[in-house]
Amino acid sequence: MANPRTTQPAPELPVVKESSDEFNPSVLTAPTAIDLPPRVLSGADHLALALATCGVGRVPVAPGTWGAAVGIGVYLLFNVAATSGMLAARDAGWNGEGALAALEALRTSGLLILLLVLVRIGIWAASRAEPLLGRKDPQAVVIDEVAGQVMTFVFVPSTSPAWMLFAGFVLFRLFDIWKPYPIRRIESLESGLGIMADDLLAAVYAATVMSMIVAARLLL
Repeated sequence: MANPRTTQPAPELPVVKESSDEFNPSVLTAPTAIDLPPRVLSGADHLALALATCGVGRVPVAPGTWGAAVGIGVYLLFNVAATSGMLAARDAGWNGEGALAALEALRTSGLLILLLVLVRIGIWAASRAEPLLGRKDPQAVVIDEVAGQVMTFVFVPSTSPAWMLFAGFVLFRLFDIWKPYPIRRIESLESGLGIMADDLLAAVYAATVMSMIVAARLLL
């Protein structure tokens, strides 16, 4: 005779795969169990939601575009700090051609370190926010757009004109919305890793085009 107290497994619910931009409608994915949010959020939960949404994830119109705009702001802040450091180094005597090339390389290294930090924080925050929001890749999570937008400018020199910021912004949003192969394939990766990975791959496409633009400017 079966034990009446045996716990029955929780039914799996269809998960809505949301988009961070209104141009892509929400779609149903394969049934996946997502835990319901706790009744009382912990401090870590609040921190994860704040980091994942970056203050703009709840914007009702195109939160992904707003997240990319935050990424532009993060990149500009980094660029201001890096430029100040490079100017200070030049004032200290780093004026030779080799020294200037080394400073630009150090700036690129700093940008990559910033990107690694954003990716690590993003995976943690997105993984924690997903069950709290009860959605697969919820549109309120935009830290992936922030990291992707920063990655778009990895190969862009600090002395590039302002119009290249706009070009990088448009290119990243284009590839993020279009999602050329194999971006849609890696969206199926687990939790926060999948949330971050598709935008980072879109950023690889955008960064490649930006690198070609930089090369064209140097040759012309």
